[in-house]
Amino acid sequence: MVETAYEHEAVMPTEVLEYLAPERGGCFLDGTVGGGGHAARILESGSEVRLLALDVDQEAIAAARDRLTEYADRVELVQANFRDADAVCKRAGWEGLKGALLDLGVSSRQIDERARGFSFRLGTPLKMRMGGTTGGREPAADLLNTASEHELGRVFREYGEERRWKALAREVVRKRRERPLTLSDHLIEALGVAYGRAPSAKQAARVFQAVRIAVNDELRALEQGLGGIRDLLMTGGRLVVISYHSLEDRIVKHTFRAWSQTCVCPPGLPECRCRGQAIGRVLTRKPLRPAASEVQSNARARSARLRAWERTEE
Repeated sequence: MVETAYEHEAVMPTEVLEYLAPERGGCFLDGTVGGGGHAARILESGSEVRLLALDVDQEAIAAARDRLTEYADRVELVQANFRDADAVCKRAGWEGLKGALLDLGVSSRQIDERARGFSFRLGTPLKMRMGGTTGGREPAADLLNTASEHELGRVFREYGEERRWKALAREVVRKRRERPLTLSDHLIEALGVAYGRAPSAKQAARVFQAVRIAVNDELRALEQGLGGIRDLLMTGGRLVVISYHSLEDRIVKHTFRAWSQTCVCPPGLPECRCRGQAIGRVLTRKPLRPAASEVQSNARARSARLRAWERTEE
């Protein structure tokens, strides 16, 4: 039996079901199944619902399989990154999706389990791989100890929107000459030098977020995943995405907007050379935010933003 600690609360479950509309029946994709919270609600919506559930984390797949036992005949679980959803779905014969969900948050289990290395609590190893030991990418410590000062600065600036990015990159390089950075303490110390004082929790969170995004190539994975999932949706199929920081939300917003425009040619072209028609329509004019009552019961939902899009092209 998988520990129930992975069964964290699903974020904005009512809103997800409203826009995903799984009661229509058909094939759906949960590209970030986690502990199976959203997946269970999707499968509960009707006996005609089938679900392909992906997660890069093998512990999440095990936890979801345990939670979804009663739906074993209608759910297929695959350890894979949602950036590869197109290839995975085609191999499994799951083309023609009625809907897809991406919940981009880091799970409570990943944050709380010190050995996974996502937290900036003191004594935490610098790992941060979404797939644990099978993540296929270098851990955070390798990035911090081998990347150039220029590359580290880019990571802190672009992914963490850190204003002291130059000083921080310089200090990381200086510290690693003395000893390798292996623990959260070492990165926090470097940030303290960059600021000239102990960093706030918000400042530390931004920097650790930046490193995590770089380690897992999260933004490029999102761009690739969105395009692949769009191509799997049938007419009337819906894509729901929950993001947790502005970098993710900006990609989702701009992508949905581009798909919903009749022309995406650069300004100045004498005639339209793109597809010339919208692929679909945005269902959420502005991102939905969790209700105050949900944030009160689940503090990690407070930064969530939900956007939804529907394919209309034949």
